[in-house]
Amino acid sequence: MTQVVIGENEGIESALRRFKRQVSKAGIFPDIKRKRHFETPIEKRKRKAIARRRKRYSRNA
Repeated sequence: MTQVVIGENEGIESALRRFKRQVSKAGIFPDIKRKRHFETPIEKRKRKAIARRRKRYSRNA
């Protein structure tokens, strides 16, 4: 779970910026988007096949 402790003289904007950075670094947004709706088995296979292709392509490049 991502947490941000706000310092005494720190503004809300900078704390929010730090929080957003930590959330994006942890990879939470793609996970939430993927789990938002039910994924059929065919969609799951397609997603995994695309991920395999990307991984294979990035290894050879």
